[in-house]
Amino acid sequence: MLNRQIAPDFKQVSTINFIQPIHKTLDNNVPVYTIYSGEQDLVRIEFIFNNVKWNVEKPLQAIAVSALLNNGTSTLSSKEIAQKIDFYGAFFQTEYVQDHSSVTIYTLNKHLAAVLPIVRDVLTDSQFPQQEIDIYVQNQKQKLQVNLKKNDILARKEFAHALFGDTAYGVDIQARHYDELHREDLTGYFKAAYAPDNCTIIVSGKFEEASFELLNSEFGQNWEPGHATKNNFSFSIAPRAVIYKERADAIQSAIRIGKLAVNRAHEDFPGLQILNTVLGGYFGSRLMTNIREDKGYTYGIGSGISSLQDAGYLFIATEVGAEVCAAALVEIYKEIEKLKNELVGEEELTLVKNYMLGSMLGSLENVFSHADKFKNIHFFGLGYDYYENYIAKVKAITAEDIKLLANKYLNKEDFTEVVVGKK
Repeated sequence: MLNRQIAPDFKQVSTINFIQPIHKTLDNNVPVYTIYSGEQDLVRIEFIFNNVKWNVEKPLQAIAVSALLNNGTSTLSSKEIAQKIDFYGAFFQTEYVQDHSSVTIYTLNKHLAAVLPIVRDVLTDSQFPQQEIDIYVQNQKQKLQVNLKKNDILARKEFAHALFGDTAYGVDIQARHYDELHREDLTGYFKAAYAPDNCTIIVSGKFEEASFELLNSEFGQNWEPGHATKNNFSFSIAPRAVIYKERADAIQSAIRIGKLAVNRAHEDFPGLQILNTVLGGYFGSRLMTNIREDKGYTYGIGSGISSLQDAGYLFIATEVGAEVCAAALVEIYKEIEKLKNELVGEEELTLVKNYMLGSMLGSLENVFSHADKFKNIHFFGLGYDYYENYIAKVKAITAEDIKLLANKYLNKEDFTEVVVGKK
């Protein structure tokens, strides 16, 4: 009989088996990486494009093109595109992030021959009708007006601009930028960025040779190159900055603290992820234990590490009652100083290690998540040994290592501190 008073045996994650991609190229040299799984007749195809031609005077080009991409071609209206996609039970989405823009289609393999021509039409013949642009501008200006009244969103904007300035990572979007959107700017950017010489295709799911031939027949020829320059930025750590935006009627204050750090390509990145987890990267972290559980200043507080193509940064973010904002800041810096001056206890470090290894294993729930893990390394020029090194680092890191990293990266004089509300 099972004795429920005895905890089951615990085994630490030793290795993780990744589904590694098969690399092919289309006839026009567009790289295709296939993460294959033959269990279900479902496939996800991602067309990923570098963001290009950064122009601080026209910061919305890439964002607006991504948002309006499937709003009409010379042969199909936005409604007809949606109806055709829905008819085949497929799902079509566009996404913009700071370094890339993507077009993704989910479909059953049996409908691939019908769905791919629709995607090709969108990627090669989007027209950006003026009526659709006008609606987009109106909606986004209203959304911006609402967002600027939210302390947490305003704090995030101020923080990004302080770290990254007028680049794609930190530009301060204003209502006037939407008024300055012109159709010719969008069509010009579309032709430059959504082109075969700027495209990487990542396929995940059941994708046989016949499916590859369909993909090649649609996108391997008669697709004009764009010859655009990929965005490239450089940054340096600035002296400490304190930015305070007072809201006289604020009930809560938004806090965002952080600094430039390193991205995934740097050798310190795995160790920095472990340090971040101890500080504020999971529910049992020090910031949560102190500021939520002990002090009751907030419903939630956390820290994070973000890896961008040309930079990395770490941040702490929360919203607290306006009357306890100053006290919360004191406690945040107190937890940082503890990590710099005291060794993490063995029990806490073991818990964090097990959490991180378990999270890594748990994040690989299907073939699509395996593809996401591939994207995390591919665009930084890394191989799967990155994950092997990550696992090894998590298992081997010591309390002394964490203290050294804290002293290297958690220096208050380098931090940008943003408070929106009452301080």
